[in-house]
Amino acid sequence: MKLEYNQEIVIRRLVIKSYHITEVEANDEFLINNRTLAIQNNYFNKIIDNNEYVEKIDVHVIKPGEHNRFVNSIMDIIPISTKVLGVIGEGITHTLTGVYVMMTGADKNGVQMAEFGSSEGILKEKLFLGKAGTPGENDYIIHVDITFKEGLMSNRMYPTEGHRLCDSFIQEIRNILKKIPAQEFNEKYEYFDKIRPGKKRVAIVKQIAGQGTMYDNQLFSEEPSGFAGGKSIIDMKNLPIVLSPNEYRDGALRAMV
Repeated sequence: MKLEYNQEIVIRRLVIKSYHITEVEANDEFLINNRTLAIQNNYFNKIIDNNEYVEKIDVHVIKPGEHNRFVNSIMDIIPISTKVLGVIGEGITHTLTGVYVMMTGADKNGVQMAEFGSSEGILKEKLFLGKAGTPGENDYIIHVDITFKEGLMSNRMYPTEGHRLCDSFIQEIRNILKKIPAQEFNEKYEYFDKIRPGKKRVAIVKQIAGQGTMYDNQLFSEEPSGFAGGKSIIDMKNLPIVLSPNEYRDGALRAMV
């Protein structure tokens, strides 16, 4: 197809609807009701029985201003988003604001999950709030703290298993988020991937880690910033991958540690 100068062709349309959470509480079940998110406080008790890599998982709700506490090495800060229509980069995404998941990890002897340097310590000294990809000062943090069995420095499966289990916890929230009435959103944004013939072609090069036991990234998971269904950059032999602006914006890339 021949494109005319100044002609604009839309390749993908992405709609992101945000739903603001003002309180997070522990409960017997997952629930979103009147801007309050309830999380099941004993969710991990059964699913890690006899797990080969994980000893236990504790979940804490960190309220705004309660950052003067010790945490193990931060493995990820994860937004809670889900696809309602379409695949990553197009369709409709629902996302929660006012709350993030923070995943930390160490083994049962206190050896931190890290390869070239760990980030354990007092949270307010380790986490810069209000930056791109980090919670704001008034946001809740759901702290998923994973205690691994011995040997985490020698086997890639330890962090991978931690991410898989944490993702299953978040998926319980996503499944509720999918069903929130569409008209109850707080904010709505529309983004378009377009081709503009005759205009400058702009590409941003982002170098990501893909080496060793832990420096891994996943691409194209089933859910935004998710784990299930994703492909490891290590398993893809660190080949260059082209992402559209909407795919990147919709959480196609997830850092593993």
